[in-house]
Amino acid sequence: MTLRIAEIFGPTIQGEGALIGQPTVFIRAGGCDYRCSWCDSLHAVESRYRRSWAPMSAEAVWAEVLRLSGHRPLTVSISGGNPAIQDFGPVIARGRSVGYRFACETQGSIPRGWFGSLDTLVLSPKPPSSGERMDWDSFAACVAAGPPAGGTAMKIVVFDRADYDWARAAHARHPGLPLYLQPGNPQVDPETPVDPQSLADRLGWLTETAMADGWFAPRILPQLHVLIWGNKRGV
Repeated sequence: MTLRIAEIFGPTIQGEGALIGQPTVFIRAGGCDYRCSWCDSLHAVESRYRRSWAPMSAEAVWAEVLRLSGHRPLTVSISGGNPAIQDFGPVIARGRSVGYRFACETQGSIPRGWFGSLDTLVLSPKPPSSGERMDWDSFAACVAAGPPAGGTAMKIVVFDRADYDWARAAHARHPGLPLYLQPGNPQVDPETPVDPQSLADRLGWLTETAMADGWFAPRILPQLHVLIWGNKRGV
């Protein structure tokens, strides 16, 4: 079996969501079934980058994780693109046998059996600003396939009021999932500096709106890695 890998990097910190701040090695898969308007990982999504994706066996992927981590167990995050397109079960099995923890982030469009082997599954359904439409039946199947004992969470990017209202409706569909909201980053070009004040303003608006509405379910967080490194790849 060969996996399409856009990049493997770290250790660095997880910049968002349920595991924010946690030391992590990232495996970024190549390929995606979505084309979000504000995607910040186009190098792992669009077919024009396909030649830069490395075909790697599960053994080769795991060897690189071991090298980067110095054989010291930590969290390994599988992202993309959409990693659910591929079978990462063998990589997870190798890592868990020697004490590594595994997380995966996906939009929830493709349920996979290996979701149940994860420590943390972050489902990130895409709001109206993405230009995509969610299949909620597939999302529910991903929830059902996820790890037991509260290992599944939902994370939603919010750009505007329409996204905010959509996030509230999404949470109403799955009220048992821990919910994380983050303000959207409109500047996703790696060569263009991020405007931290714009991000802070959007974070402030999102926080104030939720508090004014008495909506206390979500944890509202920034994208920590963007604040530190902007849109630089590999961090």
